[in-house]
Amino acid sequence: MKKTRLFACMIGMLLAGTALQSCSDDNDNAYVYFPSSRANALVTVKPQGDDKTVVLQLDDKTTLTPLNMKQSPFGSKEVRALCNIRLAEQQTDKYNMKVYVNWIDSILTKNMAENMAEYNVTQYGNDPVEIVRDWTTVAEDGYLTLRFRTRWGDDKPHVVNLVADDPANPYEMTFHHKGNTSGPVSDGIVAFKLDKLPDTKGQTVDIKLKWNSFSGAKSVTFKYCTGKASGTPSTALQSLRPTANVK
Repeated sequence: MKKTRLFACMIGMLLAGTALQSCSDDNDNAYVYFPSSRANALVTVKPQGDDKTVVLQLDDKTTLTPLNMKQSPFGSKEVRALCNIRLAEQQTDKYNMKVYVNWIDSILTKNMAENMAEYNVTQYGNDPVEIVRDWTTVAEDGYLTLRFRTRWGDDKPHVVNLVADDPANPYEMTFHHKGNTSGPVSDGIVAFKLDKLPDTKGQTVDIKLKWNSFSGAKSVTFKYCTGKASGTPSTALQSLRPTANVK
């Protein structure tokens, strides 16, 4: 799906400069506003070796080699990132495409949180939030990336966590949110590394995501295969209609 979007977005796209942009993810609890809609690819940034040369993983089969970015702007850390790219004129391998990166912006990339059983809500919060059906809401490449929407009441960071909280089903998880929800509506995006889930051994399984929405408890299932791109949610998502500008 992302590859289709990538090529579609490139048709008629105004070529931007090649200056690279990034944001810091050092604060593990930071609220990250949803970046510009001008992004045309969601990737995993994978530094290679001590010299930090970089590969951008587009999906389970396709990597992108940036011709104008020799090292990762995020150091040795593997992160998910939104970027705006254009294809080089000549391609020799459809599974390893040569690209130019117009800009790249890391998103908040976190590990799953520890299951604290009856203390999960106290520890991680249960404030209302919506999961937005969007091309960036996807389970792939060992990550669950979520675009979420909530109300922003003050300047304090909103904390989000993902917890596998059902011992009987290790693929069932809850998205926890803690923050002031009395203000205007804005979107954020976060990626959770799923390496704490059992290896699917090459099989595609359902993972269930639960959350507390503004209209009560909701859930959705994703198709997931360890380390592979498995597509968009299999169940339609409903989101809170924005009543303010979305940043």
